[in-house]
Amino acid sequence: MRVVVLASTSPYRLQLLRQLGIAFEISAPLFQERIDQEVAPELQVKHLALQKARSLAGQYPDALIIGADQVFVDARGRILGKPGTPEKAVEQLRWMAGRRHTFYTGLSVYDSRTGDSLTDYVAFTVTLRALTLEQIRRYVRRENPVDCAGSFRIEGLGIALMEKMEGDDYTSLIGLPLIKLTEFLMQFGIEVL
Repeated sequence: MRVVVLASTSPYRLQLLRQLGIAFEISAPLFQERIDQEVAPELQVKHLALQKARSLAGQYPDALIIGADQVFVDARGRILGKPGTPEKAVEQLRWMAGRRHTFYTGLSVYDSRTGDSLTDYVAFTVTLRALTLEQIRRYVRRENPVDCAGSFRIEGLGIALMEKMEGDDYTSLIGLPLIKLTEFLMQFGIEVL
């Protein structure tokens, strides 16, 4: 069986990939991501996911390398990433409350032996409840979601912020769309089942 590598240090992506029950290694990508407001989010996350996967080809010359990236587009049409600080998380959630937002998660599986790759994205939409500033502050204090696009952890208490969720694969909201990943791995000869 081919070596499978997850090009990510995200504990959320690691946990998701473990659900598939396949052997894999993890390694930090050697690619610095930047958000460009001039590039469509669908294209941006696909590009970033592929570049993260390709960045490890030198370390893993005969592997299937998985790259992923996520941004969300707020109701104003701005592309946002991780808040980085509790203050910015509160600010993001204040703006997001009571509105609909779309998350774009890019996924790429890169074959470092052949240079072939499969790359796509998955969109997922969330509508947050109307929230008070105190509710938002309490949530941020409890979960400290500074490393999450959108400033919430849907797999945790973040579910309480939601009014509605729409999409084909909820795992894309966490950062690694497992339905699409399973399809890609099968195309590369990795039978998950």
